[in-house]
Amino acid sequence: MPIFIKTEKFKVNSLSKNFKKAIIKEHRYWVESLKETGIRIKSGYLIDNLQKPGGGGLLIIECRTYKEARKILINDPMIKHEIVDWELHQWIDIHSKLRFNS
Repeated sequence: MPIFIKTEKFKVNSLSKNFKKAIIKEHRYWVESLKETGIRIKSGYLIDNLQKPGGGGLLIIECRTYKEARKILINDPMIKHEIVDWELHQWIDIHSKLRFNS
């Protein structure tokens, strides 16, 4: 099944810490509820070489089509509350595309 990658960064650094925490908590519950329905999904955040967060977030999901992945992801609390800029891309595994002649 195709794999899709959502990348995101918080829009505004002036968001209150408590508001961010609440939305992130809601996001985690949302991801877990998708897993419970059988959707293969992983979500996390990026850290720098000093182990500090702030590089944004990454979500990986398996869906049949880009349209299906987008339909699911627009319900992400991070997106619904408009606190992140985000992009969605399909990931192509180059190793699965290689064909060797015998």
